[in-house]
Amino acid sequence: MSKRDYYEVLGVEKNASKDDIKKAYRKLAIQYHPDKNQGNKAAEEKFKEATEAYEVLSDDKKKSSYDQFGFAGVEGMGGGHDFSNFRGFEDIFGGGDFGSIFDTLFGGSSGGRRGGGARGGSNLRYDIEMPFKDAVFGTKIEVQYTKHDACQSCKGTGGTGKKVCPTCGGQGQVRQSAGFFSLSQTCPHCGGEGYSIEHPCKDCGGNGLQKKKQKIMLTIPAGVENGRRLVVHGQGDAGHNGGPCGDLYVYINVIPHKFFTRQGSDLFCAIPISITQAALGDEIQVETLDGKTIRIKVPAGSPNGKLLRVRNEGVPLLGHNGDLYLKLCVQIPTSISKKGKELLQEFSRIEGKSEKSSPLPVASLMG
Repeated sequence: MSKRDYYEVLGVEKNASKDDIKKAYRKLAIQYHPDKNQGNKAAEEKFKEATEAYEVLSDDKKKSSYDQFGFAGVEGMGGGHDFSNFRGFEDIFGGGDFGSIFDTLFGGSSGGRRGGGARGGSNLRYDIEMPFKDAVFGTKIEVQYTKHDACQSCKGTGGTGKKVCPTCGGQGQVRQSAGFFSLSQTCPHCGGEGYSIEHPCKDCGGNGLQKKKQKIMLTIPAGVENGRRLVVHGQGDAGHNGGPCGDLYVYINVIPHKFFTRQGSDLFCAIPISITQAALGDEIQVETLDGKTIRIKVPAGSPNGKLLRVRNEGVPLLGHNGDLYLKLCVQIPTSISKKGKELLQEFSRIEGKSEKSSPLPVASLMG
């Protein structure tokens, strides 16, 4: 089933303010809230859909990326999947424990539990430092980290001799009414498990989980930006009682390059040229980020700061390559030979030397 446009989901225009977006979401969240529509799958899906749309459109960075590239622009940025960490309800309804809502609907690990039943594992975070070149062209990286896996001795059960919790009746939750909403909280007696174990497993202490070193090969897509988050589904902590594993969130920290920088899909590099090359023009050799040597013509009379565009030598992003821009930096010699001075003086005499300098337009200051 194809996704609907986020603006259509919330019923707002593309230029809607943050307040309008929040009001639209609040209206839908109340209308399709699961406590008002128990057992109604259609309402549950609309609630999820509205929450996903709000998560993206309420975040300036995600909204900008979505407006420019659509769903592809927010893939891996948290749009439409990371509901366990989404705190939109606190912003809109002024606080409260909504953990059980997210746990029930999205399998997150925010604290709400169903005692004795399957429960999803926790999400994990891993930070990577990556060379600029690898981020531009993509690469494969081996990731090693520690996660919780099902205990091999008790097969994840935690032990034998389970007793139902008398406080919550095995539900793992106690419910309290708070105005319009009925809120669930973790049972303080059993910690949300719904039961106690008479004979805990010696290897895991009754937890059912053990620490394990995990090693996976991660594919980094070409064009990944600094601060981007990648999601590796199913590589987080193991779930309880056969519940699904959490996800691994990989955060990318791109190490700046000594010579190149980027803006979107375009690369930029500064190239030094001499006064004579700028005045007379020349053909120079330039090494690109991927190590290729290309020949570039410097037009005669090129001013300092002039940008030369090299098509398709930029960042491969969303199916196409950006461009490479070379900024010409005219180098003024700090020491000149006697012969050089004579030639420059002769040049000045031939071309004529003005005794008075007139100001240039303000636009020249921005060059």
